[in-house]
Amino acid sequence: MTVLLLDERWPDLIPMEALARVTQPVTYTGELPVKVRWNFGDLVTKIDPTGVGTIVTTNAADPAVAVRISAGEEIIEAASRHEPVYEAQRIMSAARSRGEWEMGQTHRSLLPYLAEETWEFAAAVEEGASESELCTELGDVLLQVLFHAEIAARRGAFDFGDVATSFVRKMRSRAPYLFDGSTGVVSVERQDELWARGKASEG
Repeated sequence: MTVLLLDERWPDLIPMEALARVTQPVTYTGELPVKVRWNFGDLVTKIDPTGVGTIVTTNAADPAVAVRISAGEEIIEAASRHEPVYEAQRIMSAARSRGEWEMGQTHRSLLPYLAEETWEFAAAVEEGASESELCTELGDVLLQVLFHAEIAARRGAFDFGDVATSFVRKMRSRAPYLFDGSTGVVSVERQDELWARGKASEG
């Protein structure tokens, strides 16, 4: 009698602890890819004598899963589900789906908030704010990035992962020394040269 909650990003990464505790029969919620289901046939050999077994899912809100969780079944959860950036994305997605104010926002309507949060972080730096205060202010800036990415994701344009990918792509182009296996300090002059070269090559 177990609920196995996997990470929707990597549903085929099964927590090691699950291997000894998951029992047959194994059932799955509809969103799980077929390749994940195939894996369990070979991995799970124990039989639950009560006949309940394990339900495997990435969606804790699925009705069948919710019933089993509320019944007090053991929950095995992929640790990556609580990775902070992923959790922040899920919270922002839920806010956009459930909050009337969030649902009504656009890139343009959010611009004053983006400017305000950026200015507040800058002011905190200028005023010598504590590390905790700086962290909080940066969290407010991150909220704006998450919000804009979620708005774009809802129209199928790009998502937060694409924003992160664009950052990595830019750094590969403009700071290649971060990716070539080299070590040591790179001079400002060399950084400026590489940055300008990379920017020019991006067209």
